[in-house]
Amino acid sequence: MIFDSLRDRMGGNDKITPMAIAHNSLFTAREKLDLLHQLKSDVTGASQEGKDLGFDAEEIDLAIAEVRQGVQDGVGGDTVIKGDF
Repeated sequence: MIFDSLRDRMGGNDKITPMAIAHNSLFTAREKLDLLHQLKSDVTGASQEGKDLGFDAEEIDLAIAEVRQGVQDGVGGDTVIKGDF
């Protein structure tokens, strides 16, 4: 389909993962880090309540490290709309 959505590109409703956020070209590095830190807070709270969100804090930490490495390498400062890719 020509006009697919971000949700469709990421695999549907159930496929959003921390690493997918880290590699999403529609967010700046700052936005990715903000989302990942919020997600980590949510996962930590959910695990204390005995709930499973499908990934753990360690996976989020790896995604955060990936975003930071991208910034060090000069990637991810802008979104695709601004011409970063």
